[in-house]
Amino acid sequence: MSSSPVATDQPEVRRRLIEEAARILGEEGPSALSVRRLAAGAGTSTMAVYTHFGAMSAVVDEVATEGFRRLIDHVDAVGVTDDTLADLQRMAGAYRHNALENRHLYCVMFGAVSVRGLGGNGPDTEVSDAAFAQLVAGVSRAMAAGALREGDAAAVAAQFWSALHGYVMLELAGMDQVVKDPEHRVLWSMLANLLSALS
Repeated sequence: MSSSPVATDQPEVRRRLIEEAARILGEEGPSALSVRRLAAGAGTSTMAVYTHFGAMSAVVDEVATEGFRRLIDHVDAVGVTDDTLADLQRMAGAYRHNALENRHLYCVMFGAVSVRGLGGNGPDTEVSDAAFAQLVAGVSRAMAAGALREGDAAAVAAQFWSALHGYVMLELAGMDQVVKDPEHRVLWSMLANLLSALS
């Protein structure tokens, strides 16, 4: 028995709703997000919003969660080599690429767009924790290989993430252009200096 066209299209409708919610939040803020506006922008019915999410607060939570899922996918795609420090740099590159490719999702997932008035509980903690665990695993591998000195891998990963995230937020805001070629003169130099200090 074949699926109906409507049933087959459900994942695509859900994806469009998430993308449109992220766009509205990122470009216009939470006051612009309503069920009617979201449905119209996604090219579907208001009923579809309730069918997929139940409430607007759940839409916002799913936007943030989807952002972390995409981050995980980008970092997973880096793979693992014998050069553990180069792996960490490639993970940082994947992190940055994901943020630039999914900037509206990124701003919601890290609270750069305040969504308190819309309620919700934030991203699924299992998914957001899994994103951080990727970085902890990379740092742990570098420590085991002797590329970084032994220590608290989670604390080192948090330092690395904090530096990377800070730069990416400045870049998304267009405030990274304080020097020429900030990607190389700021981002990669900063992360290299941090890893050198930890080696």
